[in-house]
Amino acid sequence: MDHNKVHEQAYNYQPNRKYTYRDYLNWTDDIRREIIDGKVYEMTATPSRKHQEVLLALATAFSNYLKDKTYEVYIAPFDVRLPEVSETDEKAINVVQPDLSVFCDKDKLDEKGAVGSPDLIIEVISPSTLKKDMTVKKSLYEKMGVQEFWLVYPMEGIITTYELNKQERYSPFETYGKGDCIKIGIFEDFSIDLTTIFRE
Repeated sequence: MDHNKVHEQAYNYQPNRKYTYRDYLNWTDDIRREIIDGKVYEMTATPSRKHQEVLLALATAFSNYLKDKTYEVYIAPFDVRLPEVSETDEKAINVVQPDLSVFCDKDKLDEKGAVGSPDLIIEVISPSTLKKDMTVKKSLYEKMGVQEFWLVYPMEGIITTYELNKQERYSPFETYGKGDCIKIGIFEDFSIDLTTIFRE
């Protein structure tokens, strides 16, 4: 039997239905999923070693900077619900698990994760998530007002960054590689030397 069909049967998947956070809470299997615009996306079960190495290095850099500050950083799995203005939390049709997210507003945090947009999101690319991260999730994060969005290519040692402009759209991306230093837009005095992220 097809692997995806087994997973679909596990929660009575209906392709033409829009799923919500309420549905998400009722799934009892151990498969990690996201819901974007009501559509279900299964997540990579086991990220590569390089993916995890780069994510840990980024999380450490942010954690060290935020240590004595009132901001919070989280890594996946961590549920971020992104309800539209007219939606209640349980009716939200967008529930994501960014690889790394930074929140400047602690009121968005609760015991289930967070409700509302992080100020910064980082997605570390895997071959299976490349298209979704570059298109579907980028569009969602822009619409939901995520101030800064990074796409990290761990094997290539490259990071592309996007920041919201005055029109609430992402400006053309900036690209950085090993040896470069990234200035974090949401913080005035924080930058990351990528030689500490992309190690041999």
